[in-house]
Amino acid sequence: MKKAPIMSFAILAFVVLLSFLGGFIYPVPPYDMSAKELLHAPDFAHVLGTDRLGRDVLARIIEGGKVSLAIGFFSAAITSLIGLIAGVSAGFFAKNTDRVIVVLIDLFLTFPTFFLLLALISYVNASALTIIIVISVTGWMSMARLVRSESFAISSQPFIKALKLAGVSKIKIIFKYFAPILAPIFLVSFTFSLSGAILAESGLSFLGIGVMPPDISWGNIMSEGKEVIDAAWWISFFPGFMIFLVTFSLVNINDYLQFLSNQKDMQNQ
Repeated sequence: MKKAPIMSFAILAFVVLLSFLGGFIYPVPPYDMSAKELLHAPDFAHVLGTDRLGRDVLARIIEGGKVSLAIGFFSAAITSLIGLIAGVSAGFFAKNTDRVIVVLIDLFLTFPTFFLLLALISYVNASALTIIIVISVTGWMSMARLVRSESFAISSQPFIKALKLAGVSKIKIIFKYFAPILAPIFLVSFTFSLSGAILAESGLSFLGIGVMPPDISWGNIMSEGKEVIDAAWWISFFPGFMIFLVTFSLVNINDYLQFLSNQKDMQNQ
């Protein structure tokens, strides 16, 4: 029996609590500049040091975590929901609906996701909402393919065919019989999409086309620190470490959810 990743859950909970409640424990303004404290190394006064404008790095990481985690959460939720709707529609209605959805999936998969992100974001004004929409539009295909495959398997079950012949509402069939079976796949996809969305936002912000100052995210904190990384390594290191902690924890949680899903499938067989 695979052990639950307690440490990963604890790390993820710590990062979320730090990002959304850390300001009450460490009430240092993330935007305040000080000409006397430029590029100070971590010490008692500034736990994670200061940047080249004298701003406290820990305070900025706390503030940036709200944006990065919010973008990741909402992007993953929308991505998973789009994939779920597309996959169920393809598997349940089949025929022409399936053909159209498969063409759309193949069309989006033709382009490398990150380059498609870059192309889309270059034509719109970057903001948290814009990035959420762009990541959602470019990340639903894997979820749709998984759900489509499972939906075909569910649709081929004799009791589903009997329900269709009996004239049971399609909405009722989907929510009562499809939803419980597809729930584990949705959770697995959501955790995977969450880590991918956080990395995508960080990558875009690091390249200077994501969340733009004065707004703060982990990605643009790293971007600001890259120009002085030789003299002040802590500016880029600590937000990068937060991204690592979140993605590493989510990968472990995702593996555990996949294990539980496989165990459930084996029991059903």
